[in-house]
Amino acid sequence: QVQLVESGGGLVQAGGSLRLSCAASGRTFDSYAMGWFRQAPGKEREFVAVISWVGSTTRSADSVKGRFAISRDNAKNTVYLQMNRLNPEDAAVYYCAAAPRGTVRRGRGLRSDDYDYWGQGTQVTVSS
Repeated sequence: QVQLVESGGGLVQAGGSLRLSCAASGRTFDSYAMGWFRQAPGKEREFVAVISWVGSTTRSADSVKGRFAISRDNAKNTVYLQMNRLNPEDAAVYYCAAAPRGTVRRGRGLRSDDYDYWGQGTQVTVSS
């Protein structure tokens, strides 16, 4: 198993930036592809971004392309989500999740059910 703990959420003005972190413990971090999802009140959880286990391949939702970037540091067992030019529609609880190593190579990782482990989430609030 792997345990995931997100941090870095908070309140930011529209146009501002935040960097979320997700620290993993337990099994070897590079055994997993890592993803970020978000869920706003009254809405379903939605895909934000995914990164392959080695970090060479990323995919992101159209709504965040050009503004958000996912990265990972396997030496630190941490995955990041750099969020720039935030707008009120980005406000949500952000979750990181771990999927089997080959997930991105198989063209998957965009659905919640591709993932086996989830963090508890971190709140992002964007004021207009």
